[in-house]
Amino acid sequence: MNLLESYTTYDDQTLDGVEFTSGQVYETEFDNCVFKGCDFQETEFMACRFNDCEFIDCNLNMITIKDCSFREVWFKQTKAVGINWLAADWPKLISASPINFQDSQLDYSTFIGLTLKKIKFNGCSLKDIEFSDADLSEADFRDAVLTSSRFNNTNLTKARFDGATDYKIDITRNRIGKTKFSVPEAYSLLHNIEQIILVDD
Repeated sequence: MNLLESYTTYDDQTLDGVEFTSGQVYETEFDNCVFKGCDFQETEFMACRFNDCEFIDCNLNMITIKDCSFREVWFKQTKAVGINWLAADWPKLISASPINFQDSQLDYSTFIGLTLKKIKFNGCSLKDIEFSDADLSEADFRDAVLTSSRFNNTNLTKARFDGATDYKIDITRNRIGKTKFSVPEAYSLLHNIEQIILVDD
């Protein structure tokens, strides 16, 4: 299979090695599908629905997801760089994030203002990501790399950062409560507190 068809439904399929770069897919539904080793770089997905799907070892760099909906979707060992996640159609009320990531590269993407409670970013590269104004309560950032990522007015209540590296979070400008951090990286949280001076021995 070398292309994806618009205005159709894919049920219970494994899409292995599909190459469809810079293409366009309109109003297509994927139910219980597994994408393995697929290359969709710069493809435009418009008003598509992804339900109970997995992307494994795929290239999704710079894809467009305008008005797409996601439910119980996992991205594993996948490149998903430069994606504007705000463009998707997100449910208004959710108890847990409809998307999760594992060992994936998500650099230069934006999640501004999204409600993604309990989202997982385990072992992911999250360089230069915009998380401002998002609700990431109970999010799992374990073992993630967060170089130059921005948190501002972000809800990080009960989030986990154990094993995460290179993050800079101003605890006076974000919502922190029962949030888990590990040392020595956690010392970076003290730099924005004027009453505390860190001294190297």
